[in-house]
Amino acid sequence: MTKHKIQITNIKTFVLKFLIGFLILFCYLNFDICHSILYAQVKSEPIIVNGDTVEYFTEKNEVVASGNVAITYKGTKLTCDKITVNTQTKEATAEGNAKLEDERGLIEGQKIVYNFNTKSGLIVETNYRANPYFGRAKKVEKISDKEFIAYQGYMTTCNYDQPHYHFLAKKIDFFPKDKVQAKGLSLWVGKLPLLFIPQYTHSFQDPLMHVQISPGSRKEWGPYLLTAWRYNLNENSRGRIYLDYRNKLGLAEGIGLNYNTQRFGQGDFKFYYTEERPEDRPENSPKDFERYFIRLRHKWEISLRTNLISEYYKIEDEKRKKLGNEHNFLKTYFYREYEKDSQPRSYVLLNHQFNYSSLSLLMQARTNPWFDQIEKLPQLQYIFPSRQIGNTPFYFEHNSSFANFNKKASTFPLTEQDVKVSRFDMTNRISLPFKALFLEITPYVAGRETIYDKGLNGESLPKRTIFYTGANLSTKFYRIFNVNSNFLGMKINGLRHIITPIVGYSYNHEPTKPASVLKQIDDIDSLSRREVINLELSNKLQTKRNNQSVDLLDARARTSYILNPKDGSGSHFSDLLFDLDLRPYAWLRASLNTTYDNQIDKFREINISLYADLGKERSFGIGQRYYRKGGNELTSQFTWRFNPKWKFKMYHRYQFAESRDKGLKEQEYTISRDLHCWEMDFSYNIEKSRGHTLWFVFRLKAFPELEFGFEQSYHEPRSGSETNP
Repeated sequence: MTKHKIQITNIKTFVLKFLIGFLILFCYLNFDICHSILYAQVKSEPIIVNGDTVEYFTEKNEVVASGNVAITYKGTKLTCDKITVNTQTKEATAEGNAKLEDERGLIEGQKIVYNFNTKSGLIVETNYRANPYFGRAKKVEKISDKEFIAYQGYMTTCNYDQPHYHFLAKKIDFFPKDKVQAKGLSLWVGKLPLLFIPQYTHSFQDPLMHVQISPGSRKEWGPYLLTAWRYNLNENSRGRIYLDYRNKLGLAEGIGLNYNTQRFGQGDFKFYYTEERPEDRPENSPKDFERYFIRLRHKWEISLRTNLISEYYKIEDEKRKKLGNEHNFLKTYFYREYEKDSQPRSYVLLNHQFNYSSLSLLMQARTNPWFDQIEKLPQLQYIFPSRQIGNTPFYFEHNSSFANFNKKASTFPLTEQDVKVSRFDMTNRISLPFKALFLEITPYVAGRETIYDKGLNGESLPKRTIFYTGANLSTKFYRIFNVNSNFLGMKINGLRHIITPIVGYSYNHEPTKPASVLKQIDDIDSLSRREVINLELSNKLQTKRNNQSVDLLDARARTSYILNPKDGSGSHFSDLLFDLDLRPYAWLRASLNTTYDNQIDKFREINISLYADLGKERSFGIGQRYYRKGGNELTSQFTWRFNPKWKFKMYHRYQFAESRDKGLKEQEYTISRDLHCWEMDFSYNIEKSRGHTLWFVFRLKAFPELEFGFEQSYHEPRSGSETNP
């Protein structure tokens, strides 16, 4: 009997263990279901109903309230005149001035049927807001807290009851804070229909309007009209269609595309084409010239440590080929891009980061024959940054590269001026950093070996070797002054003065092969014996404002003393570089950058900048740039918003140097008018070299960015950098 009871007990234990194991396995395989059940049990919250009158009906599980009703539940707020709530299903029916609001937007209507658990519902005779859009609809279906659909209504960025413009559609699908989608929209301005759009998708993160028009006039174009229509192919690709007219040049058109492949990276493509028919062409020249521009840029993060970047630029320009290099397609049609980079490169760069080093592969080709560029087909580079050797006090770093170079001159038609050479270059360096008293000292030795496939005249060469040595010495002194003052409103809460002197010595021996027997591609090929003492002194004056450290003054001076240069000029100081940055107030900044030539005892370059931020859209900036024998130019900008409706901006460039360009080189005036949901800019530009330009810009305030850019602006100075107009 006892044995039988033991067997039954064992069976019960086995069954219990089996059930527990099965339950654990079930929960593991159906985690989402189990989590939802547990979450519903643990996280279920009661709905608190507030109102002037609140009645509870236990048998129906209902709460009925009226008068100033308000319910806040899991981030959603519902207000109305009267409401009925089922406490079990969390479904509510609200009537009279009903409003449903959360962080993603606001929906209001005469009646709202809403489930607080699923955050779904139906609203009739609706006004809604999903920033930056406003709208009205016969009804709104709230699918979830991330989506709602408006039926038989419109959307706009104008919040007037009678909006200046609106998009009308049978169905508009909103994904608040993400995007809006619709089909079969019509654009209305007031009561006038202007445009039918078959499909519309707009990301709330996109700052650009879908349709942009910019009329104007300028000297080399005559009257013009630039247009851009933006479209969305799908969630991962959106594009632009350009159709432009320039009275003196003719029609031009183009397409653009921004894409994201999800798996293989993202990029953008642009194609712009014109069969130009210029009015001022020379006699006996063709009536028209085919000119076009192709640009493709791509970036692919292959993995956390590997990425690829590529750019391709191709310009076909019959006008330049037949009439000369002074006709530049980029300069004529994309002047701002031309100013940033007049000779854009075409390349593919693949980079991989190891634990303590990196390897890169570069393929760079010249795709336009009038660009003065070096082809690198390919260039392979390996970099091992300075790293401690085991437990020793020594540090080691390495840099090596191999490349096939083809240096091409910017001539057209092509000539035989190209320089071709293959080169392997390797540098190894060992350093021994240590601290002696208050000084940080880093002596080092290095060796450089370079191998060329051929010399200047095509002859074979043994490897070139260069020996390097040197040391860097630095320290830091500081002192704190207990000064608390509001002198001239500067809000000084203590002062800290930091002085950092740096001295460095470097020497490299005469290379085993002189530069005269090598083809010259870059600075590596022109190396020779060099012995230099580098000197630098930094001064900072800091205080605290709002518990943050602020640099009131940052000054740095640096130069080099060149010992026994090879050219026989005798030991001398190189250029003295001085940078000064002042921030006496949070709204005021001044900077000074100079280059002083010790050989001729004269300044070669001076840049002075002053920028004042006087409030929202109120600022003033002025800067002067001086180049010895290269110009002395003053740039200024004044921006002032007079009131919420009107803003004025003025920009000037003045040349002081004695030349044919002396005087006012450029001036620009812009008046901006706030039109509630729109903003209008009227700009007038006069430039000596390009004549008069006049243009109008209308932009939606919700999407302020533009495809077109003509306006000049003064850039606020940055610490350690010069000011660029």
